Amino acid sequence: MEALELLLNRVSTPVLADPAPNDQQLDVIYRAALRAPDHGALRPWRFLTVKGAAREQLGQVFQQAGIKDNPDLEEAKFNKLGKMAMRAPLVVVVIARLSEHPKVPALEQQVSAGAAAQNMILAAFAQGIGAMWRTGDMAYHPHVHNRLGLSDNEQIIGYLYLGAMPERLKKVPDLDPADFVSDWSLVE
Repeated sequence: MEALELLLNRVSTPVLADPAPNDQQLDVIYRAALRAPDHGALRPWRFLTVKGAAREQLGQVFQQAGIKDNPDLEEAKFNKLGKMAMRAPLVVVVIARLSEHPKVPALEQQVSAGAAAQNMILAAFAQGIGAMWRTGDMAYHPHVHNRLGLSDNEQIIGYLYLGAMPERLKKVPDLDPADFVSDWSLVE
């Protein structure tokens, strides 16, 4: 796929099915992640793959977090939390690993990990793999962080859901750059 075609036509695919990306495809996806802009060469990211039965276990972790927040959690919400990790055959947890640095603030490190995630979904799309980047309460919940083994200096940037791309993709919105771009000049 041509680079500009990829950049101008990539869409999120919320409905994903088997198969998951194979090892060769995942290698390309992870290599793309490692090319993200990285001020100070800190490599402020790491990735966890969740597949097979581990997806059910992650769903159970989400349910435990839900119960911690609300012991009277409705059954429908409890069940929904359990199914969240089952939305795709592979879930990649993108984690920002933050370091104290005199020239690279935490925000730049978070953005770098976000750029790594963006590179991953672009690499997936270029290979015909569907991808959806999700966050939500379970990306920020301390119980989830604990059960995923995050250190105090780590944060979840997002969950990347990866799987077979549907035959029909949603239409790419036709946004006008002029709605988002303006010239700057010094205001006196």
